[in-house]
Amino acid sequence: MSHADHPEIKGRLKRAHGHLQKVIAMLEEGRDCVEIAQQLQAVESAVIKAKKALIRDHVDHCLDTAVKKGDAKALAAFKEITKYL
Repeated sequence: MSHADHPEIKGRLKRAHGHLQKVIAMLEEGRDCVEIAQQLQAVESAVIKAKKALIRDHVDHCLDTAVKKGDAKALAAFKEITKYL
């Protein structure tokens, strides 16, 4: 299923991918640990933001629609996704 926010999520993950590639290159170059840690922080931040955006999108669209339709599985789906918060 496609949602409006998925291009944003893909963009965040592509940025994380770029940062991760940079980390690998920095390790291979023997770069300073502080610089590498900064890049790893950027990777972590991008992935966390992508995860939060995906969960928000799921709650806002999928679960909202399920609740409005009276789908009894909506609560179970909400409980399931919260384990990733």
